[in-house]
Amino acid sequence: MKRRKSKIIRNTTETQISLSLDLDKAEKSKIATSLPFMDHMLNLFAAHAGITLDIKAAGDTEIDDHHLIEDIGITLGKALKECLGDKKGIARYGNFLLPMDEALSYIALDLSGRPFLSYEVDIKFQTTGFNYDLIQEFFYALASNALMTLHIKMLKGRNNHHIAESIFKGFGRALKQAIAKTKSSKVPSTKGVL
Repeated sequence: MKRRKSKIIRNTTETQISLSLDLDKAEKSKIATSLPFMDHMLNLFAAHAGITLDIKAAGDTEIDDHHLIEDIGITLGKALKECLGDKKGIARYGNFLLPMDEALSYIALDLSGRPFLSYEVDIKFQTTGFNYDLIQEFFYALASNALMTLHIKMLKGRNNHHIAESIFKGFGRALKQAIAKTKSSKVPSTKGVL
């Protein structure tokens, strides 16, 4: 199996993103999205997925963070899809139950070629700081562009930061299982294609 890596550049009137993804090398990622909280979450995701993710991103955050977070999800989804190619020799499925202090999240995913997101997370609204509602927008964009079926369910939690960490770390762990190389050189589907 060849090295699974890609580079995607996405420039719009709202955002400018350069993203490099390497699924077969686990080095320290370089993430600079201009949103410190997203930098933290994406670093956690990459470390727990065992991948290298480099992102340089900027956008119209003077309006709000929506465009930038959504476009990072789009770009990461496209990069993941490109890295996986025909998906021969991968495990395909992954799931993880991840505790983060009082928070507990369950993530299950299928690199099925069929985009779907189920997001059952009860994050409290805050008037200052990061808009936690945008986490759903990020994962919707990622799942849609990676052509991934993704279920995210918060089982317990009180602190927004802990809930978000349990989601991003759990997603990394579940993705690590799904992209793992197997001894087979076939597409993991009875249809022969994903």
